[in-house]
Amino acid sequence: MTDLKMTVAERIEFLGGSHVAIIAIERADKPPLTVPIWYRLDEAGDLEIWTELGSLKERCIRAAGQFSLAVQHEIWPYRYVSVGGPASIREGVTREGVLPIVKRYVSDDELDSYVDANYTDDAVLITMRPTVWNSADYNKESV
Repeated sequence: MTDLKMTVAERIEFLGGSHVAIIAIERADKPPLTVPIWYRLDEAGDLEIWTELGSLKERCIRAAGQFSLAVQHEIWPYRYVSVGGPASIREGVTREGVLPIVKRYVSDDELDSYVDANYTDDAVLITMRPTVWNSADYNKESV
C-alpha cells in the first residue's frame, strides 16, 4: 500500500492555504464540540484561532486545555491534515492582533468593514502547539 502521509514541508504548505478548519474540543458532559473556524499557522508552526472570551469554544478549550483541528481539500485527489495539542489563551487582543487570521479569508477591500462588524474587546487568540499530526495526500496513491 502506498504511504499517503505528507512530509512536514507538505503539511505546512497545505495548512498555509485558506481552508476553513473544523475544530473538535472534548467536553465532559456531552459529545465533543465540533465547529468550523478560521485559523492561521504562525511562524513558530503553531495554529492560532480567534474567538471571544466566554464563547462556548473558549470555555471548552479552557476547560480541556487542548483541542484538535482538521483541514481538508474535499475534491479528488483528497488531502487532509489533522493536528491536536495543548492550547494557550491570550486575552486582551487588539484589533490588529486578529488581522493575521482575518487577512487569510477576507479581501483587502472588505477587511476594515469585517473587523469593524466582528471585533470586540473580548477577543481572544487561542494558540495550539501541535503534538499529534495525521495527514494524507491521495496525489501520492499508486495508479
